[in-house]
Amino acid sequence: MERWQGKLAVVTGASGGIGAACARALVVAGLRVVGLARREAKLQELKLSLPPALQPQFIPRRCDVSKEDQVVAAIDWTERMLGGADVLLNNAGITRETELVAPDNTEKIRQVIDTNVMAVLWCTREVFRGMMKRGNEGHILVVNSIAGQQVLNFIDVLPSFNIYPATKFAITAMTETYRQEFQLHKNKVRITGICPGAVNTNIFPEEIHFYVKHMARLEPANIADAVLYALRTPPHVQIHEITLKPMGEIF
Repeated sequence: MERWQGKLAVVTGASGGIGAACARALVVAGLRVVGLARREAKLQELKLSLPPALQPQFIPRRCDVSKEDQVVAAIDWTERMLGGADVLLNNAGITRETELVAPDNTEKIRQVIDTNVMAVLWCTREVFRGMMKRGNEGHILVVNSIAGQQVLNFIDVLPSFNIYPATKFAITAMTETYRQEFQLHKNKVRITGICPGAVNTNIFPEEIHFYVKHMARLEPANIADAVLYALRTPPHVQIHEITLKPMGEIF
């Protein structure tokens, strides 16, 4: 991780779960980290939980990444005030309890699409512009899911995941498209998709969490380890996708 020492990472959804674990791991590894999330108080809690010497390396900033204007403002701020991001971890993601055929589901479906898909597009677009301008090595990572590899079919066992798998399939396609576009622009930016199975987080609504809490699950720190692994690889190595499953996973 020597070449990343002192570099700046932006982590979305950094207030808890995978995002918080990854932000912590990146700070410990020697990077400065801007943590973006809606829950600013949780970001401050994460900062205070770090060793005192490392606390200045974590910069909390409130940002709802499902809102394009807030993303643009946040990334512009990192460019002006901190020199711009060398690493972007698109981690923010949500689920909502509904069905594709349910009445009056539009708002819930839009929330999932805007957070899981559009936020990745907006964050990556804005950060990539800065990376291109500076011309240095950069790395963009996206926390995807095994739901982006297969539609989880557990009729009569789990509630419907409705639009969630579709958003993750979109991320799978976008990751490959980014790889091709980055080559087109002849830069030093890599793209990596991280596809975990079930993880011990609060991403699932209570209605779904009731069903999954007894399943085999990864810990958020396991995903942070995968992020660090991808970053450690030499600049000429393209770690395109990492899939992690807990032992005994039923998916």
